[in-house]
Amino acid sequence: MPYPVRFTILGGGNFGLALSHVLARNGIPSTLLLRNAEIAEHINVHHEHPTYLKGIKLPWHIRATTDAKDALQDATYVIHAVPVQYSRAFLKKVASYIPPGAPILSVSKGIETSSLSLMTDILAETCGPERSYAFLSGPSFAREIAQNMATAVVIASDDSQLANDLANLLSSPSFRCFTSKDVIGVEVGGAVKNVIAIAAGMSEGLGLGTNAMAGLVTRGCVEMKRIAQVLGGKPTTLSGLSGVGDTFGTCFGPLSRNRNFGIRLGKGETMEEILASSTEVAEGVDTALALANLIKKIDKSYRIDLKYAIIFGVSDILQGFRSPREGLEDLMAMPLRAEMYD
Repeated sequence: MPYPVRFTILGGGNFGLALSHVLARNGIPSTLLLRNAEIAEHINVHHEHPTYLKGIKLPWHIRATTDAKDALQDATYVIHAVPVQYSRAFLKKVASYIPPGAPILSVSKGIETSSLSLMTDILAETCGPERSYAFLSGPSFAREIAQNMATAVVIASDDSQLANDLANLLSSPSFRCFTSKDVIGVEVGGAVKNVIAIAAGMSEGLGLGTNAMAGLVTRGCVEMKRIAQVLGGKPTTLSGLSGVGDTFGTCFGPLSRNRNFGIRLGKGETMEEILASSTEVAEGVDTALALANLIKKIDKSYRIDLKYAIIFGVSDILQGFRSPREGLEDLMAMPLRAEMYD
């Protein structure tokens, strides 16, 4: 493990800020690389973000800057916390400043709409295939992490030593990191759960009850597992923290942006109205559209419309082809068949 340990966090959203708290508790300094100079100055002076994690003071171990060279020149580890749809452009700008031996831990979840790529592909294409990468996922609301509440996550990497080192660096009595070698499974779980959460939120917004929501989430987890298998992931991974664990938190937790987005859709607001009034990114919106296209590309099996009914349904609703009520009524009208078939 390199010494002294220094982390640079790319992005200053909720999760990047939360991980700066995790590092500070273990006595590890971190630098936030931001795009906005005024926000960087505000953080350095007031030790809080003006928009994200309001009411929570940032540790003194943290500094913020907009200078990529300054932020990255002595980094031993890099955390990528920029939303997926903006990641490629951001990484292209800063890749040349990342030290050659510094591995990157991605905490961004989703699928790029333009290329249908996961973060593992985007990172390799922008920062080089020779670098080591890891991916963190699991039921982990940023505010609860920052408040030092108990949290368990999984870190996946093809490099087992890197996964173990990161788990040791980040873990504390309140933040427990497990490891995995199934990068695809962990990434798919982190992406698909946001789409399921939008569906669960719509069910709640429509007032359909607990039975309907429980059935919807369960069937959504089956679709998640199927996508992971087609892409080469392990089904057992989706039974863990990055699969059903993250899905339960995102579908039922009041802090979930994607669930709350779905609730507002179910209550009759348009997607445009919700997006215009939101300061935070609901990754499930873009991921739903990307997933629908990805499934059509990778899964050539019979009746994919039945095998991925929830994902296709959410995509259709977001594109305005159906209303939330029509979409969920269509799910209930689907033909009866065996619960599980592979």
